[in-house]
Parts: sequence; C-alpha cells; structure tokens
Amino acid sequence: MREFTAGKPSRRRRAPAASARERILSAAGELFAESGFAATPTSRIAERAGVPKGLIHYYFRRKPDLLVALVDRLPAERVDVRRIVVPGDVAGTLRRLVAELDRRFEATLPLHHLLWREADTHSAVRRALRERFRAVVAQVREVVTAAAPAPARADVDTAAVLLARVIDHRHAVAGRAEHDESADREIEFIARGLGPR
Repeated sequence: MREFTAGKPSRRRRAPAASARERILSAAGELFAESGFAATPTSRIAERAGVPKGLIHYYFRRKPDLLVALVDRLPAERVDVRRIVVPGDVAGTLRRLVAELDRRFEATLPLHHLLWREADTHSAVRRALRERFRAVVAQVREVVTAAAPAPARADVDTAAVLLARVIDHRHAVAGRAEHDESADREIEFIARGLGPR
C-alpha cells in the first residue's frame, strides 16, 4: 500500500526510488567500462541494477542521458582556494592545485576514461566535459591571481588555458603511460612568465 502525506509520497516511499537511480548509474558505469556504451543494452543495465527495464527510461529518457548523468558523478573540480594558495609563490600554488586535481581524478579513473572515450560519439558528454574543462581554467586563473606577488603582466587567461590543457592531457593518459612530468615543466614556465619583470 502506498503512503501519501498531503498529496505527496512519504519520505519512506521516495527513498527506494533514489537508491534505484543510483544503482542504475553504478551498473551503467560498470557495464559501459566493461563492454562499451554501444555494446551495452539497457536490459543488461537493468539486470545488474536489479530494477525493471522501464525504470531506466523513467529516470533517463535516452540511453546517452546515462552518460551525462555519469559526468555529474565526477568529483567537483572546484578546490578551496584558501587551502591551495601560497601567497607570492605561483609555482608552489599551481603544484598544490595540480596535486589536488590529480587526487580527485585518481578516485574516479575508470569513469573518466569511459567518458572521454564516449565523448567522441556523444555530443552531450562532449559538452559536459567542455564545461568541466572551463571550470578547471577558471580555477587555475583564480589561484594564479591570488598567488601572484604583483599584478600579472603576462596573459593570465592564456596561462590558465595552457595549464588546464596540460592537466587534461595528464589525466587522459593516466594509467596508460608513464607518469607525465609535463605539468612540472609547464608550471615553472607559467610561474616565470607571470613573475615580475
């Protein structure tokens, strides 16, 4: 028997629906990583999640909507500037930022690789990943501006895009290549370029 309170389902009734959605996303992430997006039918996702197939379409109108929802499961790129910035030390600040972004990335490595692979064929995932890239650019810009000992004379926007691209590449090859040291070289380059003249 369904419980209602003031015309709305009670909390007890809503809780299982929320967990079903999470089970669907977890199952989709696992199966997409194992078999690829195209080779994974929604029936297999439903089976692994332990839900009726129709429930998947209730939460996610189209199969690509599952990919977009998986992007939302990635940890936020936003880092607390107060914990990262070392006033007067642009290179040290950027190293701390990259280390924090790396730490967050490593916690969701398979999901990141899945989404990058699927971005080639799904524009919604591509858009979501572009938004995340812009968020990293804004974060780099913010910490550089906060750490710079004097107003930066170089183009801070260009420096932010450069380092964000290095971070993006570093994460794209993580687990598939030797440790990428380019971030260290780029950080030094950026710090010299933004330093006093």
